[in-house]
Amino acid sequence: MKTTNKKTVAKKAMPILTLAKRMLGPKSAPEAAFEPSALLDRIESGLDQLRPSEQRVARFVLRHPNQVINLSFPEIAAQTGVSQPTVARFCTASGFSGYRDFKLRLAQSLANGVPFVHRDVQLQDSMAEVGAKVFDRAIAALMTVRNHLDPDKLNRATALLARAKKIEFYGSGNSGIVAMDAQHKFFRLGAPAVAYADPHVHAMAASMLGDGDVVVAISGSGSTLDLLRSVEIARGAGADVIAITASDSALAKLANVVLTADVPEDLDVYAPMTSRLVHLAIVDVLSVGVAVLRGPALGARLKRAKEVLSERHG
Repeated sequence: MKTTNKKTVAKKAMPILTLAKRMLGPKSAPEAAFEPSALLDRIESGLDQLRPSEQRVARFVLRHPNQVINLSFPEIAAQTGVSQPTVARFCTASGFSGYRDFKLRLAQSLANGVPFVHRDVQLQDSMAEVGAKVFDRAIAALMTVRNHLDPDKLNRATALLARAKKIEFYGSGNSGIVAMDAQHKFFRLGAPAVAYADPHVHAMAASMLGDGDVVVAISGSGSTLDLLRSVEIARGAGADVIAITASDSALAKLANVVLTADVPEDLDVYAPMTSRLVHLAIVDVLSVGVAVLRGPALGARLKRAKEVLSERHG
């Protein structure tokens, strides 16, 4: 009895990477060439196209990916309360050749360190569970956006900011907070930088921009009407616009350069926060990129600023 228990525990505790290798095998390796970080994103984005019974399977996978890779075909059907043909339809509808292919790719995804576990905070959760879920979601969002940031667009955005005569950051609500943080980082880099969260103010400011000026418009949804209008005014005045927003949004279509940040939010229990964290990280990337482009001269400027701060601290 003890031997059986040990084997069972060992099987359940088998490292994800080992599982992935066993499932792959030497002949299947070429079939597994895919972008691991996008796997669970793809399942989530396709939820609305699935039948209700298939959505039950998809949601179970999104909440329990580590458990799923240890479940057999009949077991996952039993766990989700659907028939085995429904599980098979979910796999093909999500772009996999079958259940084996789905499990193989899921194991690879987890072996590559993608912690994208979709676990929403519930009212009955303990504070330990709340903390774990909030951190999991934040880490997952940051990793997902990191893996999808386009290097060419980052280069273009950084180049625009490095040579800008003036930089203006626009945002509302949570995005307004990100805009203020961006202004705090960029004003030390040499170009005049300002942040506006009031729609009337950034609309007026946009009308006074010109060639060589750059607007960084920040929005989680990319559909805020006041922000869209200000961006239109800025473009009409001759300024370039960098958007930090959702892909395929109205704001993305108006910008010269788009840095996409597609992240899920658990809106039922707490206010949007993962998008704000991701936007802050993208701003950090841009500010460091500009600092690198500005070179040694900027280093001397930052050193002087640090000395001034040191004097105030005694």
